[in-house]
Amino acid sequence: MTLRLTDQLADQLDVHWQHALRPRLDGLTDDEYFYEPVPGCWTIRPAGARMFPDFADPPPQPEPFTTIAWRLAHVIVGVLAMRVHHHFGGPPADYQSWTYATDADTALRQLDGAYRAWTAGVRGLDEAALSRPIGPAEGHWAQHPMSELVLHINREVIHHGAEIACIRDLYAHNKEN
Repeated sequence: MTLRLTDQLADQLDVHWQHALRPRLDGLTDDEYFYEPVPGCWTIRPAGARMFPDFADPPPQPEPFTTIAWRLAHVIVGVLAMRVHHHFGGPPADYQSWTYATDADTALRQLDGAYRAWTAGVRGLDEAALSRPIGPAEGHWAQHPMSELVLHINREVIHHGAEIACIRDLYAHNKEN
């Protein structure tokens, strides 16, 4: 049996999602979601009636450590939802207008929805679509083929997911909780 390249790309992330990352997020508490293991963490904070992630351009050096809330916001909005919007016709998504989750359960629902939409979009690509240039929505990636973006998103979700799992471990082993 020969798998299509589209299936291989989607399965690379889906196997990790189903067997490693998503099970590690089950039971995430609000305390873990906002846990700041070191002083000066970036997180999501109230700004008026809404929440926004801490951000600076350029970022301070060294770059601040980020909370699970901040990392999930990045994966949900910047890694998945914005790409679903730009490439698969999903609802508008950007860092300025997103309604950021104020609790862990809402963040996980947002993550699950963004992941489902991204994966469905990827699985709908054919060989020609994987070879086409990504386009202007991706800035410096514009001339790269869609397959490179899919691989990049896979790396981003796996990378940030591992960071989130590590922060959960730090929280569980911190005697001051």
